[in-house]
Amino acid sequence: MSAGILELRQALAAFDRKNTRSGRLERYARGRRRYATSRLVVEVLGATLIMAAVSLQLGLIALAAALAGDAIDLLVLRNIKARMKAGVPIQRIERQSTLSAFAQAAGLAVFVSVMWTSLPGEVGLLLCLSYFIASSINAIMAYSYHRAAATVRIMVFGLTVPLLFLSDIYTGRQEGAQLLINICATLLVAYAMLPFVNYVTKVRFGDLQQKRQQIEQALALAKANASLLAQQRETRRLLSIPENAAEGVLMLDKDACILWANPAFTKRSGYALEEVLGRRPSEFQYGPASDPEAEASLRESIMAGRTARKVNMNYTKSGEAYWVESNVAPVFDENGELEICVSIERDITLQKQNERELAEAKRAAEIGEQAKTIFLANMSHEIRTPMNGIIGMADLLSDANLEPEQALYVQTIRHSSEALLTIINDILDYSKLQSGSMAINPSRFDLKALIQDIVNLLQPQADARNLSLNVHIQDDLRQFLWGDHGRLRQILLNVIGNAIKFTEFGSVSVEVAQSEGGDGLTIQVTDTGIGISTNRLPHVFEQFEQADKDTTRQFGGTGLGLAISRQLARMMGGDVTATSTLGVGSCFTINVAIPSARAPDIIQDPAKSGLDKSLFEGVKVLLAEDNRTNQLLIKKMLKDLPLRLYVAGDGSEAVVQVISEEPDIVLMDMSMPVMDGLDATREIRRLSITQPKIVAITANAYSSDRAACIEAGMDDFLSKPLRRAELLDTLANILRARGSQPLDA
Repeated sequence: MSAGILELRQALAAFDRKNTRSGRLERYARGRRRYATSRLVVEVLGATLIMAAVSLQLGLIALAAALAGDAIDLLVLRNIKARMKAGVPIQRIERQSTLSAFAQAAGLAVFVSVMWTSLPGEVGLLLCLSYFIASSINAIMAYSYHRAAATVRIMVFGLTVPLLFLSDIYTGRQEGAQLLINICATLLVAYAMLPFVNYVTKVRFGDLQQKRQQIEQALALAKANASLLAQQRETRRLLSIPENAAEGVLMLDKDACILWANPAFTKRSGYALEEVLGRRPSEFQYGPASDPEAEASLRESIMAGRTARKVNMNYTKSGEAYWVESNVAPVFDENGELEICVSIERDITLQKQNERELAEAKRAAEIGEQAKTIFLANMSHEIRTPMNGIIGMADLLSDANLEPEQALYVQTIRHSSEALLTIINDILDYSKLQSGSMAINPSRFDLKALIQDIVNLLQPQADARNLSLNVHIQDDLRQFLWGDHGRLRQILLNVIGNAIKFTEFGSVSVEVAQSEGGDGLTIQVTDTGIGISTNRLPHVFEQFEQADKDTTRQFGGTGLGLAISRQLARMMGGDVTATSTLGVGSCFTINVAIPSARAPDIIQDPAKSGLDKSLFEGVKVLLAEDNRTNQLLIKKMLKDLPLRLYVAGDGSEAVVQVISEEPDIVLMDMSMPVMDGLDATREIRRLSITQPKIVAITANAYSSDRAACIEAGMDDFLSKPLRRAELLDTLANILRARGSQPLDA
């Protein structure tokens, strides 16, 4: 805001403050107080004259009357401003000051009346009229500030003079022609004062209004000048933007012909301004790699007055190709008609190069990730296939009548194989977590049964170390929950298994309780093991990390178990945290968001879970497996059952035997020569025969492999290494279904 505008606004505000109701009242009181001394002098002179001409007593009476009226008036007017600030209503102050004006006028009237009746002849009349005229002028001057007070004074003075003339007539003090002359003289004086009254009541108010209008006009003019200057500055700034912009700016007419181009455009294109005026950009900028459809679309948008954005390949005057992003905006006149279009030309060549490099890097990363996935899947298959033979044969040997030393050897083989399998599973799970292919599959499960299963599995490890494995489950904890029990089992096996592995003396305790809020589980695993140092504790959940190198050498492991457990817990809406004291023990807390589930309507009779060999009477089972070790292993697993087992060495042979032997169940390996298990299954499902139940037996452990098997038409899925109990349980479940529906349903 300019200084001139500020000053005019202040002047207008000051004018309004002075001429408001309260402002006028303040000015009235200030004027009455300012001229009080002058009035006192005049009154004292008049009283002195009376004292000298008539008597001391009469002069004092006149002076006392005048002073009393003035004193009352000044007393009322002494603190008007402070009283208004204190909240006294202005109407009350106006009424009080009007009454005090009446008192002052009445006191003066008494003063003049004494002078009128006491001084002789024309001298007294002249003096009295002088006092009344002066007081009336003063009242008229105050009319614009306090109309009621001025009116009261004029009325008192106007009534006093006629009354004095009447008293003269009554007392005979003035008679005949002299009285008439005095009355006429008084009327002439009053008439002469009328123009002055008119000026004060009309012209003065008009002058005040005119003065305010002048201030307002000056303020409006100052604002207009300031606005004009601001517009001029804004215009200069706006003009400087395209002139100095780093991007090209074009102004186009309705036909998309160039009206103006900024220096950035001419510099990038290589064309001078006079070379492009009146031409369409496509006439000199397009080349072999340019898209004519983009230019046509851009021109159509210009013709229609729409904003548009297009990317195209342009060429400089020297033939250099570069990418340009054109953003066109229409400009309309006051009638809404298209006047011009402004096009911003941004060079995006570097951006295009970056996008291309990023796309190539993304493709390379995807190829690398795919190669890693294929490699891990192949390695999993290749490792699990011999592991299937080792673990399976160890299981069969453990069921034989062995000497104690031989049983120890077999047990060592089994434990070593299980440890190797755990490492393989950890690596595969970590790979799936990193690629985002790990999924949580919730279902209803029995928590207590799950905990008991884990305890049964880990109890032998605890017994081997003479450790006490204690489990306490909260009494009122719901038995059935809704969540991925497989992943919860994996977390608990990792954490509790770690606690047992790193504890040499004492105990491992497991506390299972409901989380605060009732929306999940809190499981605390506390051990009396070696503990973890403070500086290593934050790293135990990192991949391939253990407490230290000595720990790795002494206890083994991949360092992935806790990392996988934490990520799985977080996928289940919780976390795994740890506290520990070196040499005292550790406490791992597992939180998972697993809500309660209603109990199943029917709980299967546990007696039915036992193996009933009569189920297998006369059953035909076809094994499609190319690995001879695995063939031998499965034959041994099924040797005690009253079933007929057929063997096919590849998928093509399996299809032939399904046609010829009509088996009830097919155990189908996924990876076989000539025809793999998926293709063989599809061929079998296309046959017009009594369809067998097909169970996948594969070393491929990814969930995508299971999905591929189901999509191909298989009924179930078993992962290598095979456990005899798992195989027999799967076959028994299939055969039990024959009691309620046909086998080929």
